[in-house]
Order: sequence, then structure tokens, then C-alpha cells
Amino acid sequence: MTKTLCHPPNSIMLAFIVFLALSLLSPLSQASGAADFDALVALKRGFHSPEPALASWNPSSPGSVCLWTGVRCLKGRVVSLDLSDLNLHGSIYSWLISRLDRLVNLSLVGNNFTGTVRIENLPGLRRLNISNNQFSGDLDWNYSTIPSLEVFDAYNNNFTAPLPTGILRLRSSLRYLSLGGNYFYGEIHKGYGDLVGLKYLSLAGNDLRGKIPGDLGNLTGLREIYLGYYNSFDGGIPREFGRLINLVHMDLSSCDIDGPIPSELGDLRALDTLYLHINLLSGDIPRQLGNLTRLVNLDLSNNALTGEIPAELANLQQLRLFNLFMNRLHGSVPEFVADLPSLETLELWMNNFTGEIPRGLGRNGRIQTLDLSSNKLTGTIPPDLCLQNQLQVLILLSNFLFGPIPEGLRQCSSLVRVRLGQNYLNGTIPNGFLYLPQLKLLELQNNYLSGILAENTNSEFKPVYLGQLNLANNRLSGVLPSSFSNYSSLQILLLSENQFSGPIPADLGELRQMLKLDLSRNLLSGEIPPQIGNCYHLTFLDLSQNNLSGPVPAEIANIHILNYLNVSRNRLNDTVPKSIGTMKSLTTVDFSFNDLSGRLPESGQFEFFNATSFSGNPRLCGPLVSSPCSPASATDGDGRHRSSSNFKLIFALGLLVCSLIFAAAAVIKAQSIKRGGAAGSWKMTAFQKVEFTVSEVLECVKEGNVIGRGGAGIVYHGKMAEGAEIAVKKLLGPFGVGSHDHGFKAEIQTLGKIRHRNIVRLLAFCSNKETNLLVYEYMRNGSLGEALHGGKKGGFLLGWSLRYKIAVEAAKGLCYLHHDCSPLIVHRDVKSNNILLDSSFEAHVADFGLAKFLVDGGASQCMSAIAGSYGYIAPGWH
Repeated sequence: MTKTLCHPPNSIMLAFIVFLALSLLSPLSQASGAADFDALVALKRGFHSPEPALASWNPSSPGSVCLWTGVRCLKGRVVSLDLSDLNLHGSIYSWLISRLDRLVNLSLVGNNFTGTVRIENLPGLRRLNISNNQFSGDLDWNYSTIPSLEVFDAYNNNFTAPLPTGILRLRSSLRYLSLGGNYFYGEIHKGYGDLVGLKYLSLAGNDLRGKIPGDLGNLTGLREIYLGYYNSFDGGIPREFGRLINLVHMDLSSCDIDGPIPSELGDLRALDTLYLHINLLSGDIPRQLGNLTRLVNLDLSNNALTGEIPAELANLQQLRLFNLFMNRLHGSVPEFVADLPSLETLELWMNNFTGEIPRGLGRNGRIQTLDLSSNKLTGTIPPDLCLQNQLQVLILLSNFLFGPIPEGLRQCSSLVRVRLGQNYLNGTIPNGFLYLPQLKLLELQNNYLSGILAENTNSEFKPVYLGQLNLANNRLSGVLPSSFSNYSSLQILLLSENQFSGPIPADLGELRQMLKLDLSRNLLSGEIPPQIGNCYHLTFLDLSQNNLSGPVPAEIANIHILNYLNVSRNRLNDTVPKSIGTMKSLTTVDFSFNDLSGRLPESGQFEFFNATSFSGNPRLCGPLVSSPCSPASATDGDGRHRSSSNFKLIFALGLLVCSLIFAAAAVIKAQSIKRGGAAGSWKMTAFQKVEFTVSEVLECVKEGNVIGRGGAGIVYHGKMAEGAEIAVKKLLGPFGVGSHDHGFKAEIQTLGKIRHRNIVRLLAFCSNKETNLLVYEYMRNGSLGEALHGGKKGGFLLGWSLRYKIAVEAAKGLCYLHHDCSPLIVHRDVKSNNILLDSSFEAHVADFGLAKFLVDGGASQCMSAIAGSYGYIAPGWH
């Protein structure tokens, strides 16, 4: 009899196996989950003030770990830790991270973590992002313990070391590598060309040197490469880069590469962006670039390229951005440029282009930015530049253009910046052109424009953003329109050297933001309206060479920060207001060649004015003009014509007063020498109304008040008696001792006039024969560099939203200097230490010791020796 074996049903057998597996594995899984919990709790202890971002990380609730902020689990184990942009700060204990041994994703991006970091022993880790922190040290990790890593982003930290070579062990897995925005130095190891799996490589923004290795041409799967910005490479672009056939984005800008552009780049048929700007490239533009038919952005600006624009570039039918400015190109602007259907930005300024602007430019309806300035272009302005109301920037200054301003521009409501000055334009200004609603800057100076300025008749157009209007040196006539009062944001109004007539509109007093007003050399008549005193922010007022009559209004003294006042060569009469002597910021005046009369005041600022400022007024009298006053004109009743019996008494009193003055002067000089403040008397020039004296400024200059030192000088902090705080910069080197250097004058003359919210304000200048002191407004939160790199204990407060705000504000200040200041200024030492933060963390651009003035469309007026920061060349210098 055969024995039959009974097998249990399949369902029972399966349940038994699962039960057995759970019995064996659950203790291990639970133990590992507990280890994850302990590691995260310990990790949180290393953070400073982690609440409220990590409030859910409850150390008394181990079972909820998978529900914690930033934590994701799989089968009870932590596989993802994402702490992105939580504004955390403190240290990362790397050994605790290693205990999370099932991690697949780790993101610490956008915090303020400091110290070193070392991520190892995570065999399943695929994505690692530690960017936008303040980690330091090196990245020489044991990469063999993270063999699965595909994405490694360490952008924008403070790593200071050679590029890691251990990372070459990830040649088969790594797809994305970003080490930019750090302080890596040395050369790029040719072994980086063995990371054949890379699709993204960024080494930009470091301190790399040497040659770009041609081995990088082996990365044939690469789609994006960034090597520029602060790196400084020897030699040129490797020809081997022509093998990067899958490349979509190439950025080699601002890294000092030289030589010709390799024609092999024309083989990169997938390329949509080619950035080679701010380098030393020379030779012709290769015609092979016309093969890049997918190209959208082409920027070859700021190099030394020569020749003409190749006709083959007509094949770039998808081109949106086309920048060739600041080269040595010549020939005409090709007609095909007007036929590019997607073109939005065309900047060809500062070359040697000749001929006419293509007539069809703008007919694609896409042009937003057009800058052809500082060339030798002739002909007329194309009529259809704003066909679809897309044009925002139109800059054609410093050419040989003639003819009228196109009528089509009168309805171009998209325009923001217009600069058509220094041409030969004629005809009238189209009605409505002055009142476009988005305009911030309008320059038409130095042309042959004529006719009257029409009033604003379009109620839909309210020019509330216009900050600068320059119509100087034309042939405009008629009365000034009352519509100018609509310019509520206007800061600079320049109408000099025209033929305007009639009275100065009293409505100009409503322009409360005005900084500079120049109506000189016109035919204006009538009285100076007293409402001009309501322009409280004026620093420059020139009404000279008109037919103005009547008195100088005393209300001008209400403009407490006025620095320059010129009313010369008019028909003004009556006396000079004594109140002008109270304007402490007023350093330059000219009342000459009028019909002013009476005794000239002697107190206040009148003590510093020159006699030539009042010449041509024969009826003025007083010591300043060396003309004694008659009894009829004297107003102070000083008794000059009293009886001779009082003369001896007066003479004796005079001698006594003089003796006391000389004695006081000797004491003051002795105290000055004792203080070590240098030889000679001090003179202070104020650029606005200040409540402190030069002696109070000198009291600040002592070692205990030092708050900064730099190549140009020492900065001291001072607190005045009335509570105001100032920063005093004592200049050293060539600018410290009786300097007459152009760069030094640039800082004084320019900063004293500039009034911009995001530029540090120069309050006063103090000097004697041996020392120069600059007095600035005090910035309580120091420099951006200190805040970012640990010099300030509050550096961790700079979260990413605040950093973005600071960046935008600094850019606004630089934009004003680069585009809207007159003359244009290139800072040449822009860095984080020259961005100062006030008590509200608002950014102010500072330190113009390297100010470079651009006149006549860019020619350098001041090219003195390069000083600035040792080992650092700012982007503006290029």
C-alpha cells in the first residue's frame, strides 16, 4: 500500500511563509527605523534655532518620523531628506547623515549651514544637493562609498581647495555635476574628461587657472557646460569642443580666454545658447556659426573681434538675442538682421559699423531691446521699430543719424528707456512722445530738433515713472508745458541751450523728487517762481543766461541740500537774500552779471563764496566785492560815519578783538597738532545740510573707532552730539596726501552730487595739506561680504528672500551708475564688501575709488592706475 503525502493548500503555505519572514525581519527593520529616528533627532540638535521649520520633528514621537517635515520613507526606512530653503543654520554632522544608510535623496539647498561636510557610506544615494550654503573646506571625500550618485550640486558655497579628483571614480554613474560659485583653485584635471556619463557640468565662478583641457571634448553626452565667471584660463577655446555634438548650452563668458573662435563650434548643431562674452577673443566671427540653426542666444560681446558680420548668420532663424557690442567690427549692419523672425534683443553698440540701419528692423513685431549706439551709422531711424508695441529699450546715441523721430514712436507705450542724443536728428518731437506711460529715461540732447513742446492731451498716458529728461542743446522753442508737472518721479530735467521763452512754470515746484534742474541758455523771462523752493531734493539748479527779472526768491533757502546755484547773466534785481547764507551744503554759486543791489551778506556760507560769483552787479556793496557801502545802501548801522570822537574807541576795540581771534586760532592749532590730525587748517565741504563740525569729525578719527581697513583707506565710526552716526574714511596712499589725482576727484565730485536710494551718500569732505577725509552716512549692518562670510554674528539672518532683495537693490544702484548717471560711471571694484547694508538691510553701493567716467558714448575720461582690491578684478573693469 502506497503512502500518500498530504500537502497543505497553497494559501495556507503562503501565509506561513509571510509570517515566518515577518517574524525574522521585523526586529531588524524596527531597529533600523529607530536608528534613523535617533540620527535625525541628533542632527536637529546641531542646528541653531531650528523652530518653527522643524517643529514637527518631535523627539518624543518615534513613530511619526516618516511624517516629519522633509522626511520620506519606504518600508519604514528614511529614503529622502529634503531640508530645502528652510533658513536653517548651524553645522551638519556628517556621521549622522551616514547613519541614514537607505538614503536615496539628500537636499540641504538654500540654508546657511557652515563648517565642513563629508557625505559618505551611503551606497544607495543618487541625488545630493548641498548648494547655496556656506560650507567650507574641500570635497575630497571617499566617493567609492557613494557609488550610485547621479546628481551632485555643491554650487555657491565657500569651498576652498583644488577640484576634487576622487569624484572621477563616479565616471559611470554621475550625470550632473555643479561645483560653481566657490573658491576652487588650480587647474581643471584632464580626468574630468573621463566622466563620460555627464550631461551637465558647471565649474563657473571659481578661481581656476591654466588651460581648459581638450579632454572635456570627450563628454559627448554633455548638454550644458559652464566654465566662466571669475575663472581665468590661459589660451583659447579647445577645438575638441567641436565634438560635443549633443551640447545645448555653452557658457564660457568672462574667463579671459583669447585667440580666435574655433570654426569647429559650427559642428554643434544642437546648440541653442552660445555665450562667449567678456573675454579676449580676436579675429573674425567664423562663418561656420551659421550652421547652428537651432541657436536662440548668441553673445560675443566685449571681446576684440574684427571683420564684418558673416552673411551665413542669416541662417539663424530662431535667434532671439544677438549681442556683438564692444568689439572692433566694421561694415554695415546686414539687412538679414531685420528678417530674423524671432529677434528680441539686438545690441551692436561701440563698434565701427557704418551705413544705414536696416529699414525693415522691427517689422517682425518682436524687438524689445535695440542698442546701436557709439557707431558711425547714418540715415534715418527705421519707422516700424515699435510695430507691435514690444519695444522697451531704444538706444541710438552717438551716431550720424538725421531726419525726424518716427511718428510711430508717439504711441509706443512699451518704451522704458530712450537715448537718441548726439546725432543730427531734426524736425519736431512727435506729440505724446514725451508722455509715454512707461518711460523712465528720455535723452534727445545734442540734436537739431525744433518746434514747441506740446501739452499732454492723452489722458490715458500718465508719465509717472520718468526719472530723467534731457532735451539740451537743440532748437526747441515756445513756452515750457505745464504738463511737466505730471512727471511725479522726475529727478533730472535738462533743457539748456534751446530757445524756450515765457515764464518758468510755477508748477515745476510740484516736482518734489527733482535732483537736478538746468534751464540755462534759453530766452525765459519773468520772475523766478518762489515755488522752486518746494523742490527740497534739488542739488543742482542752473537758470543762467536767460531774461529773468525780479528778485532772487528767498524760498530757495528751503532747499537745504542744494550744492550748485547759478542765476548769472539775467536781469535779476533787488538784494541777495541773506537766508542763502544758511544753506550749508551750497558750495558753488554764481549771481554775476545781473542788476542786484544793496549790501552783500557776510555771514554763513557767504564767507566761502568767491567775489567773482557777484561780479557784474555794480550796485552790490560790501567787503566780499571790495566795494564800500554808502549810507543809503548800508543796512547794518555799523556807525562807519560816526563822529571822529568815537573812532579811537572803535579802533581800540578792533585791536582787542583781533588779538583774541589770533590767540584762539593759536590754541585751536595747537590742539589740532596735539591730536595728530596733520598740519594746516582743516576745511570742510558739505554736500548737504549737516549738523556736525569738522572738529567733531576729527574726534572720530582714532584707533578705537576703526570699523574697516582697505587698500584705499581706514574707516572710522563716529556718533555726533545730536545722535547722528557717520562713517569717516581716511584716505591712504596716493589719495591721502593733498591728492589731485583724477580718480580721487572723481570720487569727490561724483559722490557729492549723486542722490540715489541705493548708493551710499557722501555727506561731506574734510581736508588739510596732509590728510583727506570722506564723511559718509553710516550703514549699521556693515558690508554684504561680512554678512555672507561670517564677519557679522547676524550673517545667518540673510535668508534667500533677503539676499534676493539685496541683489536687486544693488543692481538698481549699479544700473543708475552705468546707464543714467551723467557722466556714466563704471565702478570697477564691485564686490560684496562694497555693498553696504543699512539698519533695514537695504543695499547701498559704496567705494568709488576706482570710478571710471564714460563720456561721448563710452570713451574713457579717467584711466588712472588700477588700484582696488588685491587679487580681484571686478566685472565692471572688463
